[in-house]
Amino acid sequence: MEDIEKEVPQEIKLIVTEEMRSYFYDMSKWARFLSVVGFVISAFLTLSSFGIGAAISANPAMLNQLGPLAGIGATGITIFYLLLALLFFYPSLLLLRFSAKGRQGILFGDQENFNDAIYHVKSLFKFWGVLTIVLIASYFLLIIAVVSTSVK
Repeated sequence: MEDIEKEVPQEIKLIVTEEMRSYFYDMSKWARFLSVVGFVISAFLTLSSFGIGAAISANPAMLNQLGPLAGIGATGITIFYLLLALLFFYPSLLLLRFSAKGRQGILFGDQENFNDAIYHVKSLFKFWGVLTIVLIASYFLLIIAVVSTSVK
């Protein structure tokens, strides 16, 4: 591995064309739009979490209409919706940071902001990658649980 690092020249320059700058600027605008939509969804989920929890506490008969979520109760439903709100908030925050830093980096040729923008995109992909792995593992565990309970 050290031999490969010795062969690579110390100074590798990346050429960023005007076309690439234009694409990056457009990406930052779309990222800003998607982050705002994500924040709005997160806010609605947060408000809904407290509203649904309060409604169920006031009228416990509503639990019968919730299907599989009925077993966790009003507090559980509030926590579930708050977790969903967080799942929308964090990637939206990363997109907003990417948008702001990317726009600054492209418009003013600021390398530090451009690097920060790329860092936030990396963090966004890492978040979705870890979440995808967790969901796939959960599905496999659910399938194993269903198969093992149906065999008995």
